[in-house]
Amino acid sequence: MWTEFLIIAAVCAVGCSMGFKHFIWFISIGYGFAVSCGSLAILVLALIKGRLNLLLILQCAVLFIYGLRLGLFLYLRETKNAAYKKTLDSQTGNDKKMPVFVSVFMWAYSAFLYAGEMSPVFFRNWHGKYDGILPWIGVVISAAGVALEAFADKQKSAQKAKNPNMVAMEGLYKLVRCPNYFGEILTWTGVFVGGLTALSGAWEWVVACVCYVTIVFIMINGAQRLEKRQDGRYGEMQEYKDYISRTPIIFPFVPIYSLVRKK
Repeated sequence: MWTEFLIIAAVCAVGCSMGFKHFIWFISIGYGFAVSCGSLAILVLALIKGRLNLLLILQCAVLFIYGLRLGLFLYLRETKNAAYKKTLDSQTGNDKKMPVFVSVFMWAYSAFLYAGEMSPVFFRNWHGKYDGILPWIGVVISAAGVALEAFADKQKSAQKAKNPNMVAMEGLYKLVRCPNYFGEILTWTGVFVGGLTALSGAWEWVVACVCYVTIVFIMINGAQRLEKRQDGRYGEMQEYKDYISRTPIIFPFVPIYSLVRKK
């Protein structure tokens, strides 16, 4: 089983290898493409082993669509939007060359993380445990998360095109300030929940739980960093102050309005 998992991680490594061109791409554009590649690897391995079934196809289709859409969206935004690229470079050092050993470490870490995020799908298929409704609930949750993130990105792009000098506040952004990050969390929650009744042995639980907690932490941290940037740019605007005072930061209907420690 672990040999097959390493194969999935290796395929994910191919998907995110573009990070050697720009370091940030390991965890942005390469992230999306790695998930798409990894989902195809899971399908091919299942086909070779004669374990292909409808639920697995649906699970991998959701992950493939998720990864491909995200990768293409981020690629177009980071390469075609000059203003965004300038901001990204200044905030992340994306234009700086990293030492080779740092890039190699990040490449390997990212590949294993992305494979680990998808591991509940792989583990369920490996054990052939497809009884019960939980995996179907999981795939529905994941599909909802993918759709939410896609609509959020589309709405934000449209609103920023009309008014680049204010945060997005309409549509999904009326409910929560970071609906795309919430959609990401929802996607991986579905994957994790869908695999709960199939995990067997300490290492499977460790891989699935650690990678799930890691991606949730990354999304919350991303929302926190976004809040800091927005506070710095829009913090003196009354419209912005009113908006953040009534709109939760990342979880809809949960009254957490800030992740930044105020001085």
